[in-house]
Amino acid sequence: MFNWFSSKRPGPTNTTKQANNEATPPPASAEQASAVRNTATASAPQNSAPDYAFQQVRQLILVASGKGGVGKSTTAVNLAMALQAEGLRTGILDADIYGPSIPIMLGLEQAKADSPDGKTMLPQQVGGLAVQSIGFLIAPEKATVWRGPMASQALLQLIHETQWPELDILIVDMPPGTGDIQLTLSQKLAVTGAVIVTTPQDVALSDAQKAITMFEQVSIPVLGLVENMSYYQCSACGHQEAIFGTDGGKHLAQRYQLPVLAQLPLHSRVRQHADQGVPLLLSEDPADDALCLPYLQMAQQLIEQLAALPGKQHRPEIVFTDD
Repeated sequence: MFNWFSSKRPGPTNTTKQANNEATPPPASAEQASAVRNTATASAPQNSAPDYAFQQVRQLILVASGKGGVGKSTTAVNLAMALQAEGLRTGILDADIYGPSIPIMLGLEQAKADSPDGKTMLPQQVGGLAVQSIGFLIAPEKATVWRGPMASQALLQLIHETQWPELDILIVDMPPGTGDIQLTLSQKLAVTGAVIVTTPQDVALSDAQKAITMFEQVSIPVLGLVENMSYYQCSACGHQEAIFGTDGGKHLAQRYQLPVLAQLPLHSRVRQHADQGVPLLLSEDPADDALCLPYLQMAQQLIEQLAALPGKQHRPEIVFTDD
């Protein structure tokens, strides 16, 4: 067991962006949002975790990729904020034990874990979004030099020792790859589904395919694929160029009969917001409204996929032997 707690130093809290009506697509229907909540209650985790761990969390969504460098964490943050904008109570868990980046992207780089009782932790809050990360427990300059089983145990402890508020959806920003941490979360938690993030080029698609097949092997539904950096969009003139290829993610989704939740641009403003710790969906600059659109549409597509899920998902038990 890990002793997480250090001196308390709460992080900042931002206010939620009120999107421009002209830039905002119609919200997901009330029926779809209700279906998300009702379906989630039926598939809530039923393990032996302490009552405070997941009693308040309805849906658990893994945002994953087969490799790093495809913008998975940026996509996860903006997806979470877009779901929040759609009226769903949303949280995000930074599960990248070795390279947590969510604190930087949400302006929480200096935040520390806050414990009311010395046993459990309170998540940070940004624009109404509940946030938890290993980055709140380890100094930013320190490397996490842990073997797979230790990292998996630390992550599970981080999840179960957080006092999550009542949430409709908890987005989990997964570490890249298909290793021990991914298998541990798949076994130990009642995951609702996964979202795969890739870029259009073949190098990324090859690893995204591995992530899809991994989730198939552990019977976790893949809810859709996000093609990030689908095209470069010039911030000066708006010209678009497919510098990483065209429709690679779309073709991969068709091969596995998955919906494409979004084709997102490579744009300097998205990067700037991530580096500055102000999520795109919280921007008060009207010039960013058009960039918010594909993320809001992605959230709506995900809500539709969640509403269509059956109430229960069977999880196989994975057994490792020495044979």
